[in-house]
Amino acid sequence: MACLPLPNFLMCSIVKGKNSWLELLGKSGETAKATVESENSNVSAIVLLEGTPVTKDFRCDRVRIFVNEQGHVVQVPQIG
Repeated sequence: MACLPLPNFLMCSIVKGKNSWLELLGKSGETAKATVESENSNVSAIVLLEGTPVTKDFRCDRVRIFVNEQGHVVQVPQIG
């Protein structure tokens, strides 16, 4: 019997720590990056301009922080 991969939400449920940051909407991207990485040491955050092309792979150790041209967070940062 073959093993099936776990769905993304189950796979990341085994990762300890916070997994989304609604409170960072409107904050500066660099502040958001520092907050994410301090609140969950299991992830690395990357700040990207909204509309930047990204891969569709799902990773439990990554948080993408999308900002507008003023550098403010425009989407809820979350693991993926």
